[in-house]
Amino acid sequence: MIKGIKVMLIPNNKQNTKLFQYAGASRFAYNWTLEKQQENYTLKATGENGGKFINDGELRKEFTKLKKQQGYEWLNNISNNVTKQAIKDACNAYKRFFKGESKFPRFKSRKKSAPKFYQDVEKIQFNGTHVKLEGFTSSKKKNKQKLNWVRLAEHNRIPFGENVKYINPRVSFDGLNWWISVGIEYEDKARQPTNEGIGIDLGIKDLAICSDIDKTYKNINKTLKVKKIKKKLLRLQRKISKKYEMNKEGGRYKKTCNIIKLENKLKRVHHQLKSIRHNYLHQTTSEIINREPMFIVVEDLAVSNMMKNKHLSKSVQEQCFYEFYRQLEYKSLWNNIKFVIADRFYPSSKLCSACGNFNNNLKLSDRTYTCECGNKMDRDKNASLNLKRFGELAI
Repeated sequence: MIKGIKVMLIPNNKQNTKLFQYAGASRFAYNWTLEKQQENYTLKATGENGGKFINDGELRKEFTKLKKQQGYEWLNNISNNVTKQAIKDACNAYKRFFKGESKFPRFKSRKKSAPKFYQDVEKIQFNGTHVKLEGFTSSKKKNKQKLNWVRLAEHNRIPFGENVKYINPRVSFDGLNWWISVGIEYEDKARQPTNEGIGIDLGIKDLAICSDIDKTYKNINKTLKVKKIKKKLLRLQRKISKKYEMNKEGGRYKKTCNIIKLENKLKRVHHQLKSIRHNYLHQTTSEIINREPMFIVVEDLAVSNMMKNKHLSKSVQEQCFYEFYRQLEYKSLWNNIKFVIADRFYPSSKLCSACGNFNNNLKLSDRTYTCECGNKMDRDKNASLNLKRFGELAI
């Protein structure tokens, strides 16, 4: 089993500059490779000595020669493995297109593409508080060698030691912070959970209602803390909009230093909101997984159709249903729990959980399910019990 771990970096000014240089070199090598492949394909189409697909090994040799040419000396200050992997990534993207597995690879833009690069698995090192990135300094002095060690925001999150193997370490920038993501191999769990299965009904009023307990996982977006942050977000957006209008020159908007500062503040607020929501989802999904059920059943919501409703679209987006599904799915896989998705047209809300009677007259405004057999309960709780029954029949 391979688990991916992502941790924020806290670089100093020199390290921050180096990180952007590495990301720029990676982007340059990727674009250079795509250009070479396209040129070769064009020559092949016109019959002018065009060969087959250029192997990434040949391109790496050519790129090494490019470093010796005038105007490309700056590439010698970048770790060799960064550009090598960028060339390999571009070749793989090009191959996937011709196999019909992905769209045609685009050139990476300096403004729009996210800065990121690869680190060699043999050279990268971790301890409890820092990560050592390759080639930040070539000096052997102890005080200079410190430049290679970048501080981690979370201590002891990534395991380290001689027996730990790292897979595909990547460093990326999200517009606000630098992050390092790495895959680590763990032993598969042999123990099979034997507790009662769980049906989960998702909603907008409340995030999740489980069939096994009476506890309801509330909507985090209705809390006072999140509402205050959203108000702050609106004020910043209005302020930025007014600044743009003030600095308008003819038909164009001019971006000033003050606008850039405000936009950076806006990014931090967006990041704060996203972190609060995802943290709540992690807490919720982990709590469900820790009950060790045999199976978990969730309904296949048509989120794209729900987003078309102008009255519900914002609330649906803030609930992050896809992220909830994703977390439940991989955590279930780690713990040998069967993850079942009920059919989109399964009438979980309209069926009676006691007798199985179908109530076709149930409206969205009806929050209590009432049946002729005398069953009367919360609509969402009734749906979660029906989903649990669906899982029992599916397994």
